[in-house]
Amino acid sequence: MNKIIAKNNKFLKDPILLFTILLVILSLFLFIVLPLYEVFKQSIFDSVGKLTFEAYKGIFTSRVNIEAVKNTLILATTVGITSTFIGYIFAYTEAYIKMRGKKIFNLIALLPIISPPFAISLSIILLFGSRGLITKELLKIQNFNIYGFQGLVMVQTLSFFPMAYLLLNGVLKTIDPSMEEASENLGGTRKDTFFKVTFPLTKSAIMNSFLLVFIKSISDFGNPIAIGGDYSTLAVQIYQQALGNYDMAGAAALSMVLLDISLILFILSKYYFDKKSYVTVTGKAAKKRELIEDKIIKLPLNIFCGILSFIIMILYILIPIGSFIKLWGINYSFTTEHYIYALNVGGKAILDTVIFSVMAAPVTGILAIIISFLIVRKRFIGKNFIDFTSILGIAVPGTVIGIGYVLAFNTPPIVLTGTATIIVIAFIARTIPVGIKSGINTLQQIDPAIEEAAQDLGANSFKVFTTITLPMIKSAFLGGMVYSFIKSMTSLSAVIFLISAKYNLLTIAVLDQVEVGKFGVASAFSTILILIVYVVITVMQKIVNRQKGGKTAEILLS
Repeated sequence: MNKIIAKNNKFLKDPILLFTILLVILSLFLFIVLPLYEVFKQSIFDSVGKLTFEAYKGIFTSRVNIEAVKNTLILATTVGITSTFIGYIFAYTEAYIKMRGKKIFNLIALLPIISPPFAISLSIILLFGSRGLITKELLKIQNFNIYGFQGLVMVQTLSFFPMAYLLLNGVLKTIDPSMEEASENLGGTRKDTFFKVTFPLTKSAIMNSFLLVFIKSISDFGNPIAIGGDYSTLAVQIYQQALGNYDMAGAAALSMVLLDISLILFILSKYYFDKKSYVTVTGKAAKKRELIEDKIIKLPLNIFCGILSFIIMILYILIPIGSFIKLWGINYSFTTEHYIYALNVGGKAILDTVIFSVMAAPVTGILAIIISFLIVRKRFIGKNFIDFTSILGIAVPGTVIGIGYVLAFNTPPIVLTGTATIIVIAFIARTIPVGIKSGINTLQQIDPAIEEAAQDLGANSFKVFTTITLPMIKSAFLGGMVYSFIKSMTSLSAVIFLISAKYNLLTIAVLDQVEVGKFGVASAFSTILILIVYVVITVMQKIVNRQKGGKTAEILLS
């Protein structure tokens, strides 16, 4: 009883802290929980408010919907395996093998973040489509079909394996080399050491990596709609049900199926494999690892990683090249007309995207640090709600968020549909989890005694946060802010439901051009987007370095 009274007195003495907690809880409820609840409600109630499960019956009686569910699971499983396998090879090569040019690995890991969500799909179409450079010009194959399952596996693997590489590389680098040296000193071969020491220590990380790629694959919208062809997936089917068939109940029911799959895997990843991985592999290595120089091991891995890195670089270089080709597959003469057309037709979309991303970035950075501070440094009722809900955006597919926002904010008392505000809020909700994670990781490395000393001297939570905490976690704040800007610039799946005649976005302009076969204009839009993002990263890199906060790329990819 005394503890409860003391806690209440603490909040009464610090009303700013109480107000902040209540504001954060309200914001998370309004913009995360409420939209998801509206999706659920739409899936089980008809237009007059009567409970019905017709929408769910429609899923399991419709051949198209059943096919979409099956296709999504098959695709995600395949891509999860291929991406994790390639990611492990890259991570092992980076951590264990002596090789030149390893910095290219981190550059490759950064490319999917700074490019449109279907950039590789665009390049694959330019190479292997019906007018592809390789299929038509070099191999003289007519009507080659890259669309469908095989094309999706290729582009999703190339897009998502960097995520697996980053996770596995971090784990492999924390394994103490003395454990592997002990195995070799006892007579074990390199093969024995790998399969009996190294690999077992990374099993949980491998499974975690697979789950994260699986979640990314099932929620992917850009690649399936660009190169999926007749191979329907849940994310695309939700879009078609909502905007093509105007069946919001059916779209909501499909969204719930997709959301359930994502949430189960997310919870499994966060609360089981994450913790299990860090139980066996923790801290920094006691000594520096001696890199492997045996040619029988080194050569195959170097060749594999080198060839794949070269292919990925070519795919991304192809985008700006394609933007200067007059008519791909027919007329390869140089032209700048695609840029002229893009700026004339999509100039406002470019401007809107930049403005909305700039608006979302500082809000995301500030909110992420505030929430991180509350989670790590404060104890209060509702803390677990904030902790779980604030990072839920990682697990919730963009299409589900988009449908939820349309349903939640299309009628009074809060009407935001068709406004710039709802797009900015969607950007914040989708990007804030990474800023929160970065802030939590940084705060956990700072001794709380520094802040406690300020509180003992009479400073309230606002004073402590602004004068003590924020300067110490400035790099995490900047990293979260720039990540928000980048992901907002490249966002597609959530905002495709939120655009209006008044506001359009750059990624959707790219998608529109891909759908009508104007690949030169699509390449021009994509190049403009990548250049804008690259300039921001370069500027932020200099700011972070001045603050001695580490590299921007490391913050973004942590």
